[in-house]
Amino acid sequence: MDLGLDGRVYVVTAATRGLGLAAAKELVSDGARVVVTGRAKESVAEAVDALGGPERAEGVVADNAAPDTAARLVGAALERFGRLDGVLISVGGPAAGTALGTPESAWREAFESVFLGALRIARAAADVLGEGGAIGFVLSGSAREPIAGLAVSNGLRPGLAMAAKTLANELGPEGIRVFGLLPARIETERVRHLDSLAKDPDAARAAAEAAIPLRRYGLAEEFGRVAAFLLSPAASYLTGVMIPVDGGALHGL
Repeated sequence: MDLGLDGRVYVVTAATRGLGLAAAKELVSDGARVVVTGRAKESVAEAVDALGGPERAEGVVADNAAPDTAARLVGAALERFGRLDGVLISVGGPAAGTALGTPESAWREAFESVFLGALRIARAAADVLGEGGAIGFVLSGSAREPIAGLAVSNGLRPGLAMAAKTLANELGPEGIRVFGLLPARIETERVRHLDSLAKDPDAARAAAEAAIPLRRYGLAEEFGRVAAFLLSPAASYLTGVMIPVDGGALHGL
């Protein structure tokens, strides 16, 4: 299938590794150009190289929580490539912890990056996107079901999912689509870290795999392909949806 990505331009945040980088690679492989972000200059430069160099990718050192990040990213896309067709907004996962044990400062800090920073980027993109534009949020299965030990994620992801659905209603008349992706156990550094917090990491992984109908963790590129499709014109009648990329781990409708 031709996704229709050739010549299109997308911003992908937190794209120096993991799910963000996997999505950026799929976009570029189908002919798109990308603006990718990360917090460290070195990792951003490495990501640009991995994506085919300056002809295909522009790197921006940025933190989603910073108030000026949204304008900087939209500006970088327009200045470097002359257009913007969509954004995929991903952030690092909040620290593990319980609802009672996580300090208020950690909740506040996560809200700035996970929720408010993501919403700022979506709103800035909406100001310049035209018909056919797409805004994607990388969320988590915690948008539908709480995950043990991830209280902050459990608290913030459902709210951002509802904000995304609200944006879909508001932007739909302009032909701009909004969606969310709900990854679960994907083979990334983040998930390996979460497994390592268990007393027996190998047993924790085995138990997690046993609860997944496909009986394995997903690959980052499997997530990336879904993200690229949803951002593309090939998904032109999909909006307001939350798509699990989890091997069937979410059992509800």
